[in-house]
Amino acid sequence: MISIEDARSRAKILYEARATQQPIAPFTDTDPSLGAAEGYAVQRELTALLLADGDSVVGYKAGLTSAPMQQMFGVDTPDFAPVFASTLHADGAVLDRDAFIAPKVEAEIVFRLATPLTGPGVTVEQARAAIGEVAAGLEIVDSRIADWRIRLADTIADLASNGAAVLGPWVEAAPDTDYKQLGVTLRCNGEVVATGTGAAALGDPVAVVAWLANVFGEHGITLEAGHLVMTGALHAAVPLERGDTCTAEFDELGAITVHASSPQVPPDEERQFPR
Repeated sequence: MISIEDARSRAKILYEARATQQPIAPFTDTDPSLGAAEGYAVQRELTALLLADGDSVVGYKAGLTSAPMQQMFGVDTPDFAPVFASTLHADGAVLDRDAFIAPKVEAEIVFRLATPLTGPGVTVEQARAAIGEVAAGLEIVDSRIADWRIRLADTIADLASNGAAVLGPWVEAAPDTDYKQLGVTLRCNGEVVATGTGAAALGDPVAVVAWLANVFGEHGITLEAGHLVMTGALHAAVPLERGDTCTAEFDELGAITVHASSPQVPPDEERQFPR
């Protein structure tokens, strides 16, 4: 395990990379022994720096929820990171492409809890009962690690490669909806670039909520009412270039859109996600 001083040092490097959009070399290049525990130690210190800037945690995202991604990283479990209020945007948002390094877009199902969940031992049924609302989501993943040359410790430290998220309107979660079967089609600039279903996220997006509650419960942490949970990509991530317009069309949840501004199109700073 790395020391607190080392974790803080690496967190400051990531903090600067986020502020300047200047990528850094993977931490695992110089220390291949770094693993999940070390990544989370750096993540905690980076989170503290961002909170000190006045940001706030509004929920959590899960990554590596699909079998192919877990195989790529040689793991058998997802990872997680906090979601910050400053990164949320409403449907139709125009995001400054130059505020990111190498962004990619992913469609995913997002839940918001109506009641707290405390693990361990939370079942999928209990997680479903705790979910109050659901929204269509487009996550903009980005890496402060150069050329996406990430290993597990690198992406965990870097807030699970989170950049921003565009969310549709919250709707009441229907108890009989089978989120495993919920389909999505992603179109960028009018062309279909990806499709998927809810089952891509750990077999069932609701299972992601249970998993997160149980992981947190091992450390005495509760998923609180009001927290949102981004449950993971339903397809392979698609690069987001300047001038792109991408729309995810979800079964039951409707369509949501994000625009990546080019130098001639300023970002829409007024379109913030309603909380």
